[in-house]
Amino acid sequence: MDQKEILKHVDHTLLLQGAAWEEIKLICDDAVKYGTASVCIPPSYVKQAGEYLDGKMPVCTVIGFPNGYMTTAAKEFETKDALSNGASEIDMVINIGWLKDKKYDLIEEEIRTLKQACGEKILKVIIETCLLTEEEKIKMCEIVTKAGADYIKTSTGFSTAGATFDDIRLFSQHIGPNVKMKAAGGISSLDDAEKFLELGADRLGTSRIVKLVKNEEATGY
Repeated sequence: MDQKEILKHVDHTLLLQGAAWEEIKLICDDAVKYGTASVCIPPSYVKQAGEYLDGKMPVCTVIGFPNGYMTTAAKEFETKDALSNGASEIDMVINIGWLKDKKYDLIEEEIRTLKQACGEKILKVIIETCLLTEEEKIKMCEIVTKAGADYIKTSTGFSTAGATFDDIRLFSQHIGPNVKMKAAGGISSLDDAEKFLELGADRLGTSRIVKLVKNEEATGY
């Protein structure tokens, strides 16, 4: 798999708290130059980035990020606000406490609510695999499938670990045909990126892959 093919699956990401406009602008420029799937940025920059990109690149943003414990109403407002500002892809974080409490109906309803807000726009559901048991990961595959989301995503990149090959293998065995997979967090080499894609991931959330292609030090998400 060549670099160009790998880059087509990358959500080129910058979500650090201190990210300033010049840094956001740079990853927008790189996303366009290297042909990534999208640029994934904080909600406060969506409008500015959308105007700057002028349709050259889809803008993805994050909702309930990174902890996921906001109310559904707050996440719904965040989602609608992001979409009105020009986001075309939404990556939401589930309420992990609800999952631990086995409040599966509430999680499913929350995902449905946000998917309804998204309409034809893409909704990805971040389940933060590093905090979950295998049973909980399988349950989230079922819930994401039933709720009608477009993707299940491994990680925020802000917790104790990121994507693993085993998690993508597990997802592939338990998601429905309507759900794609996004591996995110800690993807540190082109070989790893290729392996995630070969295992069935459709998107890769990373800030490092473009840096590697540019022969820069691959630090970050």
